[in-house]
Amino acid sequence: MTGQNSILKGTRVLDLTRLAPGPYGSMLLADMGAEVIVVGGGRSGLPIDSYRRGKRFINLDLKSEEGLDAFRLLAANADVLMEGFRPGVMHRLGLGYDALRQDNPKLVYCSVTGYGQDGPLAQEAGHDINYVGLSGALGAMGPLDGPPALPLNIIADFAAGGLYAAYSILGALLERERSGLGQFLDVAW
Repeated sequence: MTGQNSILKGTRVLDLTRLAPGPYGSMLLADMGAEVIVVGGGRSGLPIDSYRRGKRFINLDLKSEEGLDAFRLLAANADVLMEGFRPGVMHRLGLGYDALRQDNPKLVYCSVTGYGQDGPLAQEAGHDINYVGLSGALGAMGPLDGPPALPLNIIADFAAGGLYAAYSILGALLERERSGLGQFLDVAW
């Protein structure tokens, strides 16, 4: 995007994601004017430098009561929360959607995972090539008489993950304007 886009000005996003799809999606929201606060700390580190554009960074220890209390306060005043942990992690921390919406019923809570919240692969690690292969899309790339051409991580990580997360969040924010309520989004690519 060129110039400063302000369509999401006044929208606060808390970003707990690390792998490419989540940070890419929150960067798109920052490009549209959202205030994106990346919450770091612990062993997960920070997102790749390429996806830090337009964001602020803070460190909280979510395994301490002080860190959890500080995060809950941030979430009570946020519009959007993005997380990319395996299913159940946020719930175990007391930061799942049901817990956080008690203090902020307008919160749009977006879980960005490879395989969704439940099902046989929900707890499995995965990467772009896994998702493209399992979906059958990989078989359509490359010559008919040869191996598939690897699409980098454009299809699953960026298009199906990060872009779809940002798109879903925009839809949920629009619905919130009508209903006054946030919602839980399970964006699996």
